[in-house]
Amino acid sequence: MSWIDWLVLGFTLIAIVWYGSWKTRKNKSLESFLKGNNEDNWYTIGLSIMATQASAITFLSATGQGFGSGMGFVQFYFGLPLAMIFISVFFIPIYYRLKVYTAYEYLENRFDYRIRAFTAFLFLVSRGLAAGITIYAPAIILSSLFDWNLRLTCVGIGVLVIIYTVSGGSRAVSLTQKWQMALIMTGMFVAFYYILEAIPDTYSFTDSVNLAGDLGKMEIINYEFDVKEKYNIWAGLTGGFFLALSYFGTDQSQVQRYLGGKSLRESRLGLMFNGIFKIPMQFFIVFTGVMLFVAYQFNTPPVIYNDSGIPNEILNTPELVNIQKEHDYVFDQKKELLATYNSNNEQQKKQVIALQAKQDDLKKQYQTSLVELYPAYNEKDGDYVFLTFVLKYLPNGLIGLLLAVILSAAMSSTAGELNALASTTTIDFYKKYFTKVKTKNEVKTSRLITVGWGVIAIFVALIAGLFENLIELVNILGSLFYGTILGVFLVAFFFKKIGSKAVLLGALFAETTVLTLFTVSRVSDSFQIGYLWYNLIGSVLVIFVSLIIQQTIKKTKTT
Repeated sequence: MSWIDWLVLGFTLIAIVWYGSWKTRKNKSLESFLKGNNEDNWYTIGLSIMATQASAITFLSATGQGFGSGMGFVQFYFGLPLAMIFISVFFIPIYYRLKVYTAYEYLENRFDYRIRAFTAFLFLVSRGLAAGITIYAPAIILSSLFDWNLRLTCVGIGVLVIIYTVSGGSRAVSLTQKWQMALIMTGMFVAFYYILEAIPDTYSFTDSVNLAGDLGKMEIINYEFDVKEKYNIWAGLTGGFFLALSYFGTDQSQVQRYLGGKSLRESRLGLMFNGIFKIPMQFFIVFTGVMLFVAYQFNTPPVIYNDSGIPNEILNTPELVNIQKEHDYVFDQKKELLATYNSNNEQQKKQVIALQAKQDDLKKQYQTSLVELYPAYNEKDGDYVFLTFVLKYLPNGLIGLLLAVILSAAMSSTAGELNALASTTTIDFYKKYFTKVKTKNEVKTSRLITVGWGVIAIFVALIAGLFENLIELVNILGSLFYGTILGVFLVAFFFKKIGSKAVLLGALFAETTVLTLFTVSRVSDSFQIGYLWYNLIGSVLVIFVSLIIQQTIKKTKTT
């Protein structure tokens, strides 16, 4: 990177941290620190909700998903708008009426302290791990591409987030996320422009989309019902609906964003803003990855996108060099064919598909050989595709901007998570079990708890390992717990005759079942289930088992 890139990157990050800290320097009460004195308007809420969810993983891994697997990942979000409507109608009015700091306070009013502590604990486990992953994701990629020390990169990102999250609390998070979201989308549009510029002028935008479709990247909707498939219309509308319902309705990192609204109306509008614009935003990000795939049909791609740390003597072995030469030869053949390509010509289409399959096969051969020669190599390099293009094809200055985008996304998401973790720990555990009276040190304690969770997130980032696609990892972690948490809330809202003992046993059974199913699917090839279904399974089991147990308790009392 040039000095201009470093200047843009440093200035952007320092400005964001300073802005959030300065605007919220007068936060003195626990309400202002955790809820921002309920000063947020609807567009601040909406952008903050989107920024909390849109971590660096979204921009690095979602583009990688589009590049490798095509548009099918967008189906993951199809249940989201329905979930936003459901939450706006049923969840938010209850939270506002009870004036809660956290979603889990309501559960004690409805059941007892055990249910509140259990669901809050599940949230802390799942979100605490996810916070570490949102730091680790950009850190491992940036450290690999720039030969930075991974541990120092993780610590650096974590410390920046801690500074303005601790100084300003919820209000600082919301204010900075508004500008971070603007920066993120600006950077993505800039990157998209240069991706299109890398495609020859002889190819129109329509030609590029047609080529992507011919190569299997434009299948947006898969109607085939198969629980083994991670992404199809049924998993998106059902599992995706329950995941979104739990994430936006019961996950404190999201609930806290709209609990800080000026009014019930502002919170509802902010949530609906997210429901309307989230799918188009995600569509654009994944589509950017698809167009990047098209661009690399005309610009020689590397066989692997992450060769950082691999010794040159390994990369220069005759076996790998020969595969590299054959890979480039196949690419040149395909590029020559694409110069006169016509989507309506079936023979040409078959030839292009065959050459792409050959190229993909050579990539797998290269990776297999590389693992044998260098066992430390990780084959999952889809998360490196986008940044590799940025570093190679964008002009000086804009590289710094795109890196600022990625780090801003990491900071905005992690800040929202740390703020929520601190709120839940402070309200649902510290004030509940350690001090029930209001003291002058509440804000100080909350700040210390925020620092503590920040340190834990950094520690998780330091010990994390690359696991398939990073955006999938975060969603898998959520799906393992969200179904159970949502099931408890649904029982609380709609099954008034079910008591605390029944729902606690139902929740324990559901969580144990989900974790067992996940473990079996990881060790057995014969039993596979798409992770989105865990959200539906967990929720349904909590409701079903709670109903049975409650009926058993009722019959026992009457006999």
